[in-house]
Amino acid sequence: MPHTRGSDGIRIFYQESGRSDGEPLLLVQGLGQDHNGWLLQRFPFGARHRCLAPDNRGVGRSDKPAGPYDLEQMADDLVRVLDDAGVEQAHVAGVSMGGILAQILAVRHPERVRSLVLACTACHHHPWRRELLQEWADHATNEGMRSFSRKNLRWVVGVRSMHRFWPAMQLLGPIAFDLPADAFVSQVQAILDTDDSLRTELHSIAVPTLVLVGSQDILTPQGDSEEIASLIPGARLAVVRGGAHGFMVEHAGDFNRTILDFLAEVSAATPIGAAAHDAAG
Repeated sequence: MPHTRGSDGIRIFYQESGRSDGEPLLLVQGLGQDHNGWLLQRFPFGARHRCLAPDNRGVGRSDKPAGPYDLEQMADDLVRVLDDAGVEQAHVAGVSMGGILAQILAVRHPERVRSLVLACTACHHHPWRRELLQEWADHATNEGMRSFSRKNLRWVVGVRSMHRFWPAMQLLGPIAFDLPADAFVSQVQAILDTDDSLRTELHSIAVPTLVLVGSQDILTPQGDSEEIASLIPGARLAVVRGGAHGFMVEHAGDFNRTILDFLAEVSAATPIGAAAHDAAG
């Protein structure tokens, strides 16, 4: 399976799937999640695209070094993945923390980004979310990841799904966060250590951008996506009704269709390379 190295020598794994002749699509997961988080997108996206799904440092098959981690460095890891795969320019889709990494990638390396999908994410800290993330880090450190995941599923899963599938959620929750607590905490700390200056640079993003959110997301509420869409010129906001933070699983059909329709529109309207040339110029 393919892997590359970060600038500090850390091994970064990525899964490649889909059409070898398709336009590249870089899929960036969120806090504590590896490439398997894209399971319900792998085949629908892969039917049209060459998909690259990295494991961020600290999860999956990538190395899990001792912290601290840094989101800027993690975005640079994504550039290394594109380089290793021989991809000059890709559509980039990021969810949650992966959406922050995608924003950093689009601002710091605009020539590598053909279009941008930012799902269930934010561009600045709220005091309440800072406190919540610190509580998550403390809980994971003191009680372990299984206890953490069982207690905090409600932040990711919608109310209806929690009621309907609670036994399965209790079983699958710990599996979804099957990683060392210290690596998870290092990712949390990387988010907390990132200041809000990124939002002042979002105006520089010049590629087609879709901002996607579930109407019932309580971790990154709709207002966060509305803010991002207002700061990126020409960005489009789409709301999946009834979707929570984990809507890429709970509402996979709507999630996938909305993104694929957007990517098809971008591909039809913008020749390969043109978006990056405009952004770099």
